[in-house]
Amino acid sequence: MLDILKGRSANGSNGEKVGLGSIRRPVIGLALGGGAARGFAHIGILKTLLSNGIVPDVVVGTSIGAVVGGAYATGQLDTFEEWGRSLQGMRNILGYLDIRLNGSGLIGGEKLATRLEEAIGQTLIEDLPVKFATVATEVRTGHEIWLTRGRVVDAMRASYALPGIFSPVLIGDRWLVDGALVNPVPVSAARALGAEIVIAANLSSDIFTHSTTIYSHGAMPTPVAPVAEETATAKRRFPRLFSPERTMKREFFGGGGRPGISSVMVDAFNIMQDRITRARLAGDPPDMLITPRVGQFGWFDFHRAEDLIAHGVRATERALDSIQEAIHVLAPPPEGAAPKAAE
Repeated sequence: MLDILKGRSANGSNGEKVGLGSIRRPVIGLALGGGAARGFAHIGILKTLLSNGIVPDVVVGTSIGAVVGGAYATGQLDTFEEWGRSLQGMRNILGYLDIRLNGSGLIGGEKLATRLEEAIGQTLIEDLPVKFATVATEVRTGHEIWLTRGRVVDAMRASYALPGIFSPVLIGDRWLVDGALVNPVPVSAARALGAEIVIAANLSSDIFTHSTTIYSHGAMPTPVAPVAEETATAKRRFPRLFSPERTMKREFFGGGGRPGISSVMVDAFNIMQDRITRARLAGDPPDMLITPRVGQFGWFDFHRAEDLIAHGVRATERALDSIQEAIHVLAPPPEGAAPKAAE
């Protein structure tokens, strides 16, 4: 069972102390935001940081950020990247969507969970070499829940359970859904877990630039609806095209200019997440913010992992000098050292 913890702090540093007068490496925290398929950009961010000697001691993720963060914390980042690059088309993606008409979500999520368990197994959060947590939301209360103990896979599932799409996840006596409802980029959680410097990754910075108000809008010309008899004839001629499974997936993804169930829910979630992210980052800004330009990618564009990873790499490379400078400036003084005189 996962422990549900709020406000846990850390004593001491994971950085090495090499003696009086030496500079102690600060505890670096990484807050990975939500964004579904756009989360593959987190892989590029993590790998670029690591290749430049910036190793996170604390990793906190929301939604897809929880999945990528968990893959890193369990040593499975390369495996996750390989799996992502193998998704070459919608056929591969649909194979992981166990769509159903009953229950509290359109997707059961068992196929995705099985794939995660194959890589991560029964690994517990408390056994990881780095501090790791995921953020979820309690259904009935709206509480922000930090999952810091128990199975990594369970913590991931609770954090990415997008309401209406995935079924809620029961952990302890709480039904949990996507953490992006309350904390899309979990800077606060990374700080509470002991991070002295927090690097955050926001995947929704360029989805909506400056939203506006449309003051006057009227009705559009009414489209001509298809004749019922023509539709019935088409069903008789092409029965396979109108099978229940195909019909469900067509309703799920939409078509012909009409948004499907998934796109309506995702767009609504995007709008909400954008507003919440702006508010949370304004109230508790990270020391450094990485913002890949991935707004043109859809939430279900999992088959575009290669491009998304590349965007993460480029965004991190643009921020590297500032990150290194922040680490140098914000590094805590060595024990016993006198405070710096004001210039």
